[in-house]
Parts: sequence; structure tokens; C-alpha cells
Amino acid sequence: MAVTETAPGEAMAGHTAVEEQSAARSAHEGILRRQSARESAARTYARALPIVPVRARGLTIEGADGRRYLDCLSGAGTLALGHNHPVVLEAIRKVLDSGAPLHVLDLATPVKDAFITELFRTLPPGLADHARVQFCGPAGTDAVEAAFKLVRAATGRNGMLAFAGAYHGMTSGALEASGDAFDVRVARLPYPQDYRCPFGVGGTHGAELAARWTESVLDDPKSGVPLPAGMILEPVQGEGGVLPAPDAWMRRMRQITADRSIPLIADEVQTGVGRTGAFWAVEHSGITPDVMVLSKAIGGSLPLAVVVYRDELDVWEPGAHAGTFRGNQLAMAAGTATMAYVRENGLTERAATLGARMLDQLRGLSREFSVIGDVRGRGLMIGVEMVEEGGEGEEWGVAGPGGSVGPDGSGGSGGPGGSDEGHVAAGLLGSVGLSSADGAGAVVMPGPIPSPRPASPELAVAVQRECLRRGLIVELGGRHASVVRLLPPLTITDEQATAVLDRLADALAAVAHGHGRGVGRPQQRRRWSEGIG
Repeated sequence: MAVTETAPGEAMAGHTAVEEQSAARSAHEGILRRQSARESAARTYARALPIVPVRARGLTIEGADGRRYLDCLSGAGTLALGHNHPVVLEAIRKVLDSGAPLHVLDLATPVKDAFITELFRTLPPGLADHARVQFCGPAGTDAVEAAFKLVRAATGRNGMLAFAGAYHGMTSGALEASGDAFDVRVARLPYPQDYRCPFGVGGTHGAELAARWTESVLDDPKSGVPLPAGMILEPVQGEGGVLPAPDAWMRRMRQITADRSIPLIADEVQTGVGRTGAFWAVEHSGITPDVMVLSKAIGGSLPLAVVVYRDELDVWEPGAHAGTFRGNQLAMAAGTATMAYVRENGLTERAATLGARMLDQLRGLSREFSVIGDVRGRGLMIGVEMVEEGGEGEEWGVAGPGGSVGPDGSGGSGGPGGSDEGHVAAGLLGSVGLSSADGAGAVVMPGPIPSPRPASPELAVAVQRECLRRGLIVELGGRHASVVRLLPPLTITDEQATAVLDRLADALAAVAHGHGRGVGRPQQRRRWSEGIG
């Protein structure tokens, strides 16, 4: 029998590596086990992402078990520059080494002064020269609460306007304005979207109907909605399913609120600091809100939240909105460095360009997998909606499936639509440039409107799980948690973007194959590598 000689120490070294790997896995599993036993049942990300991060840099996270992941969650959009960016670490070290106080309540400091100066440098035109800033508790939801208190104090009114699908935080006032509120004291308005348009129209027509609905609610003395203290909206609904508001609709909301002396509050907690391809997402439409709610990326990965508003609204009494931790010096320093880096290095333009390419690639993928219902987003805020398997939904006119307005524009019979709804549909479409075909109320449609297939949270969870197996961290969101979300750092490289899309495509293919659908992956990967690089 042949004997193979082993170099001195080789066997021991191999044995040690195996032992270290086993120890790492044991530590990883032990931490997760203790977390499950000791932490609240309210924990969320930890359930879907059973990892134990120990090191991170840029887009990459390394777990306690030695596995590496591409992080497209980015602290739910907090990490504009990714994990532990050198300029952020340097800014934090500089404050620590200076001996500056770390806790200062709302006292003036050089660190705070630098933060405000940089923040005001980035604000939309028309606001920076007439703005005040309120430092809040270190979470976006507290800034939302402060914004509500501010406009109520300034107007003497109490009600608020918000939009279906909104998410503004987890405290009571913010929840009341969010889409899943139970105790509603806020009037809800339709938020325009194409794939699941509440009017079954989509596009510019759907946005116009949404705007007219808003005007009707405000101007109808019998609508049950008195003149409110303010309107709050997200330029892109994030948790609502990555729904970018049309620019023209944003301008209409600005005009509607201005004409009626209603302060407009823009919630830029997740969209701010370059995420959507503009420094602030309201800049896409060119509007200037009265109030901006800011958090997440402005703290450079550390907790920080502020409200910026027109100085004419500054009717606060001392202590009207306070908080022990509103003077987070380290977060201000990190935030100043982050905002300056994004501004000076053109990362907003980078987000716009790369995001458009990634969206284009994903839309191509949606044509190959029927489990993808829609791909949408703006900049590096991207969503892929998963839907149930099968063909497109039933085609229907504006009156609804089986109603009096058929897919071909002729009057239908029976069904939930009814003749009255047909006349309503005719009136609505006439208001946006579509006409009634005859005096009977039949509506001439530009074409049949397919109803979207039901959302599939189960498939979305399966995609997230398959992504994690491939070393990719993604978030879920949307009305039914059926939207796979990508929020990569603005510093993501072309090569990393290709790797993200390849891993997501592999995950989608695995899930689709499980439902009888699939594509040839080698051809897919070549095309994406060519398209993103």
C-alpha cells in the first residue's frame, strides 16, 4: 500500500481549520438561539435573515459563521455610503479624539453648526433661504410627530391628509397616517400607481383621477373632511411597495395645498440623500414643500432625525417638542461627512444612471418569469412585485369585471358594474380626455385593461430565502409583503450591481422553476454582465 508523506504541521493545520469552522458555526447558532429565547416577538428582520453580522464594509457583510453577503437592505436605506465608509469613520474618530461632549441636548456646538450648514446647502431651492430646523428624538417617526404638531400649532387646525399605502413610522400619530392604521383620525387619499391603480386606469389618467379625488374631498362641504392642518406624502412610497409618485401629480398636490393654505409635508426619511437619483426626491418634480421630515441617511449610519420647515411656520413655544437624545454629536458628524461625500462625488447622478440600468435589466427578466407582476422604482430604490402563477387577470373596463363597460368599450350586462357605474366611469374618463361612445353611457377605452394577478407574499418570501442562500440580502415590502426590495448603497460598483442582479436572477429562477417556469441562466448572466458593466 502506498504511503503519502505529509508535510510537518499540514495535518494539524487542516484539523485546526475544520475546528475553527465548526466553532464559528456553533457560535453563530448559539447567538441566534439566545436571541430567539430572549428578544421580543416583535423582532422582524432577524426572523427572515438568520445571520449574525460581525464585520462589514461597503456592500459586504460577513457573518459569525464566516459567510459573506451582499447587503441590499442597507439598514432599510440608512447606509447611503454602505457599511463603515472611511469618511464616516474618520468623522466619528475626529469627534471622539477631540474630547468634544457626546451628549449636549439642544446646545449649540461646532459639530451641529457644521451639520446644519451642510444640510441647508443641499435643501431644495426656495426652502434653504427661509428654513428652520428642529432636532428630534433619533428616529424618523419622532420627526413625523414633530411635523404634525408643528402644522397643527401653525394653522390652528387638527386633521391631517395622508395616502393609502403610506408608512410614516411606528408611534401613534405616525401610525394614524400610515396605510395599516386601525384607529383612523386621518383622511385617506388615493396614491397614484400603474400596476394596481385604484381606478383601474393607471398612467397619467389614473394620476389625474387621484388628483381630482383630492380636490373633491377638500372642496366638497359634505365630504366629511374639514380643512386639514397639513398633508403628508412620500415622493416614493417605500414600505407601500416602491411606488414613485408621478412628477405631474406631485406638482398638482403642491398646487392644491398651496391654493388652500395647507402645509405640505414631504416624508424624505427613506428617499433622501441621493437615494432616488436626486438629493431629495421632491426635486424630481421641482416642488418645494413647506416641511421636510428627514432621518436614516442624514445620520451617516447613526440615529438622527430632523424636521426642516419654512420659518413662517415656526410658532413653537420653548419645549414644545423636545427629547433627551436630540443632540447626537457622533451622528451629526457622520451625517455631515455623508451628505458632503454624496454631493461632492456625484452619487445622486450615479444612483439615477445605475438604477435605470438595473430597472431595465429586471424588466427584461419580468418578461421571462410570469411570477413577476411588476418591476418599478426610482434610482437605487427598486421593487419587484411577486404575483400568483397563471395568465393575466380578467380584462375589464373601468366599471369593473363583468360590469356595464366591457373590455371592447361596449355595454356589458349584469355583474358588479351595473349601469349606474357605467355612467360614473364615463364621467370620470371624460374628465381626463376619454370620451363616451354614445348616449347610452358606454365608454370608449384605449384598450382592454387587465386586472393584475393577486400578490404572492409566499413567493416573495421564497425569493428572499433563495437570495440569502446565494449570499444576497434583500428586503420585502408592499401591501401584502409581496415586493422584493433592493436598497443598495449609493457606492455600489458596476461589478457589484451585476453580482446582485445575477444572484437575484438565480433566486427568481429557482422559485419560478418550483412553479413550473424557468429560463436558461448562462445566457441570462452574459446579457446582464454586458448590460451593467
